[in-house]
Amino acid sequence: MLKTLMKQNKSKNNSPGPEDPHGVVVQHVNKFFGKKHVLKDIDLEILHGQIYGLLGPSGCGKTTVVKIIAGILEATSGEAYVLGEKMPQLSLMNKVGYMAQSDALYGSLTAEENLQFFGAIYGMSKGEIKKRTVEVMELVNLTEHLHKPVQAFSGGMKRRLSLAIAILHNPPVLVLDEPTVGIDPLLRRDIWAELNTLAGQGVTILVTTHVMDEADKCHSLAMMRDGRLIAKGTSRELQERIGVNSIEEAFIYYGGQHNES
Repeated sequence: MLKTLMKQNKSKNNSPGPEDPHGVVVQHVNKFFGKKHVLKDIDLEILHGQIYGLLGPSGCGKTTVVKIIAGILEATSGEAYVLGEKMPQLSLMNKVGYMAQSDALYGSLTAEENLQFFGAIYGMSKGEIKKRTVEVMELVNLTEHLHKPVQAFSGGMKRRLSLAIAILHNPPVLVLDEPTVGIDPLLRRDIWAELNTLAGQGVTILVTTHVMDEADKCHSLAMMRDGRLIAKGTSRELQERIGVNSIEEAFIYYGGQHNES
């Protein structure tokens, strides 16, 4: 019955329109690298103003999902929509703030020069870049390092600069792949406070993580394992559904159910 309904849905044009309440929609996405099937029928719906967590171990396919949403990769089949437009879409690139798992920074440039470079790519004016540089560097606690070459930064500092670049142009959609790896707990708290502020302003935020306490901070979650979504819901819903008291226990349970299927 469920498979029949899914097939019927696939035959319809379910692409989201401009008034759709979702900032991101992923429909029946599959991805192959050669013969390797790395994403298997992925469906996601992320509302405007929602922090959506994609939770799962390394290698489960989280990064491939976010790259398809950000327009960096194309799905083998299925569709990804951002703000009602099918990805990849060049005209949408400046409306998405993307933070990769591996920092894409220019080591020979200073932090300020990196921000200026990416701000120009986003189409920002020099005045806008200057104003936002002050704001985002204060947020990630790197103001005093503004004029240092990035090659002198620690791993954690590079992550913070990557986040600053992702939010520099005030995008309506943020796609953040493991954004707080290598960042100390106090600054991590500040970053999550800022993400909640942005969500309150209507920004759609997708965060990948394998850290369970961060999953609890998301408004809604999708759990991934071996290229599949194994459960969706709020942290509380996922726990109450099976009668456990932590998101760790829930993930172990749903992962076990997936292994048995």
